[in-house]
Amino acid sequence: MTEPIGGARPEVAVIGAGVIGLTLAVCLAERGRAVVVLSRDQPLATTSAVASAMIGPVLGPDGDPLVARVRAGVEAFTALASVTGTGVYLRRGRLVSRTEDPLPPGSEPCAPGELPDGFGSGFWARLPLVDMRVYLDYLTRRLTAAGGRIEEAELRTLAEAAALAPLVANCSGLGARELVPDATVTAVRGQHVIVDNPGLEEFFVEDPFGPAWTAYWPYPDHVVLGGIKVLGDENTEPDPAVAAQILDRCGQVEPRLRRARVRGHQVGLRPTRPAVRLEAEDLGGTRMVHNYGHGSAGVMLSWGCAREAADLLLGPAARDGD
Repeated sequence: MTEPIGGARPEVAVIGAGVIGLTLAVCLAERGRAVVVLSRDQPLATTSAVASAMIGPVLGPDGDPLVARVRAGVEAFTALASVTGTGVYLRRGRLVSRTEDPLPPGSEPCAPGELPDGFGSGFWARLPLVDMRVYLDYLTRRLTAAGGRIEEAELRTLAEAAALAPLVANCSGLGARELVPDATVTAVRGQHVIVDNPGLEEFFVEDPFGPAWTAYWPYPDHVVLGGIKVLGDENTEPDPAVAAQILDRCGQVEPRLRRARVRGHQVGLRPTRPAVRLEAEDLGGTRMVHNYGHGSAGVMLSWGCAREAADLLLGPAARDGD
């Protein structure tokens, strides 16, 4: 592929239409750049569309780059919760552990009666939850309003993208294994069950995530139940046995979920890497920034990483408060 996409040469080509690529494309387009997003899949067909998407909490020392990215996400999504049509909601809920762990400074501990059987500690937090299908549509509309566009393209090499624009952002997620190529990128399989909301307003999340864990995230008309974490399994078909286990675990914590009608099942492959790759390089005269390998934290890290990546491409002087 060496011909201009859509008949016009863009200033920036963003590879990937998941939440990482779309967020960066929005940042770049809103800084006045002509942006095209190149993707084999439309946003609602990406792994981002089936993310559980809880944002936060911010845990860790100031000065840690990861903590700064999480904080940027919490701030951005908290602001978006007040904007109609984003799919972002602020919810109160419990973050719990099966062991008696120290709680974050200043957190509100769960009272003994607020911890289900089998859990040793926990605290309350108020955090953004993101309905990803609604949110990806919002990002797409925001990109279009800023003059950007999404084009279907199946790239085989980064050089193909470099031939299309002087600036390229590689947000290819799991596809980076072959496109870069980067053998450190691996798939981590997740599965959710979606049920009607029987009246829940508070979320519940078990931490840390093991091979199987208990969580539910309520939205106005449905609840997302999780979950599992299986390294190297790339089967995208829902497993009925796993779904039954998820329903059973969540029903033990919240009995109302036992009677909720099942709407459907979701499977996603989280693009995991030992660390997020966020760096720039020169590729035959094209400036390229890599922004991939976010694992299960892609939505949470999307705004912080997008702003850093945009600065790497354009320089921080170009920032206009996106």
